[in-house]
Amino acid sequence: MASELGDGNCDAWAARDPSGVLSPYKFNRRAVQSGDVSLKITYCGVCYADVVWTQNRHNNDSKYPLVPGHEIAGVVTEVGSDVKGFKVGDHVGVGTYVNSCRDCENCNSSLDNHCPKLVYTFNGIDTDGTVTKGGYSTHIVVHERYCFKIPDGYPLAKAAPLLCAGITVYTPMMRHNMNQPGKSLGVIGLGGLGHMAVKFGKAFGLKVTVFSTSESKRDEAISVLGADNFVISSNTQQMESMKNSLHFIVDTASGDHPFDPYLSLLKVGGVMAIVCFPSEIKLHPASLNLDARTLSGSLVGGTKDIQEMVNFCAANKIYPEIEIIKIDYINEALTRLVNRDVKYRFVIDIENSFK
Repeated sequence: MASELGDGNCDAWAARDPSGVLSPYKFNRRAVQSGDVSLKITYCGVCYADVVWTQNRHNNDSKYPLVPGHEIAGVVTEVGSDVKGFKVGDHVGVGTYVNSCRDCENCNSSLDNHCPKLVYTFNGIDTDGTVTKGGYSTHIVVHERYCFKIPDGYPLAKAAPLLCAGITVYTPMMRHNMNQPGKSLGVIGLGGLGHMAVKFGKAFGLKVTVFSTSESKRDEAISVLGADNFVISSNTQQMESMKNSLHFIVDTASGDHPFDPYLSLLKVGGVMAIVCFPSEIKLHPASLNLDARTLSGSLVGGTKDIQEMVNFCAANKIYPEIEIIKIDYINEALTRLVNRDVKYRFVIDIENSFK
């Protein structure tokens, strides 16, 4: 049993094989180096990526034991001698990556998320050759470049999902100027990412329409999240009524779905940003060409954008809708996530799970 549990200075839960079942595990975090910040993890959000990699669904590249979690919020406990931006006691977050080359064109433009040598927060290979382990654990050590201040008063439990779900939709919205009051936004899918797109859209002053396959989400979309309109995407008549009406669309729907019907909803020059990973994208060139529409991709966000987004959420009182769980519920939570049975993000209470 001891060998299965492992030993080290960090308590965690890990998957041991592609069943994806998680159980207690111990391992060693590195000592704090001159540019590092060590934080006690208090909360960690649960992302669909945790399902993908614990179950080895991504190009057969999962490295076991695998400790998932890349929506990390906590409190600084130690800083390296060269650290200038953080001090012990600061509230901070860590997102989907923990290292990059820091010297390429992308890194020099605060676009570390597009660095060819990007190191993901879990299941990545760090520069010292070790496999990174994520936030389903009691502490983490990262270079200060990949650590973000969470403003005083912003609840750490609600800050955690900002580090993936929040930034994933915020980045393309800002890149494509989807922050112009009075314009119209469509949001496809109403899960962890989609509900944040709705919240950002309303904060930007947009008229927001949610597209979903589930009528049961209508009341929640409008009365809780503040959407202006709700459309059942399988209803041809409802979709037809929306043609050429939207300036922007953010597509968060993870399953395979058609693209032409949604592109037809955009005005001339409209932009549809996809932040999801369907198995393929099929569309007719006329869906883009005839009305000069754009289909764009996006992946999380750069270091500057992440801090900007966290500050924006604090200033505008934008909070993810969360369900707090203990770590010993994680296997049930991941099953519920696969079944879309969460409103809208599970967050693990790490601090009280390892006492």
